[in-house]
Amino acid sequence: MAKVLNFRVIIEQDEDGVFVASVPAIPGCHSQGDSYEEVLKNIEEVIELCLEVAKEDKNYYQKIDWSGIEDGKSRFLGVTEIPIKFVFSS
Repeated sequence: MAKVLNFRVIIEQDEDGVFVASVPAIPGCHSQGDSYEEVLKNIEEVIELCLEVAKEDKNYYQKIDWSGIEDGKSRFLGVTEIPIKFVFSS
């Protein structure tokens, strides 16, 4: 029986307009795309590949942060940017 796992994905857009996605719970799980839709498709594929590797590699499996993925107890509160003025002195 298949389980539905809900991984948190962080998506940013770099200086060239490329969308970059990462999954903090899975080491090395990153992807990119030219559009938001493309990066979502790509990161879904990478998550599936990482989970396939985790089936075979117990060491990698143990590095995945499984907390909150299945039980629904984890609650995402948001992401924000805080602008800070900082002057470097030489």
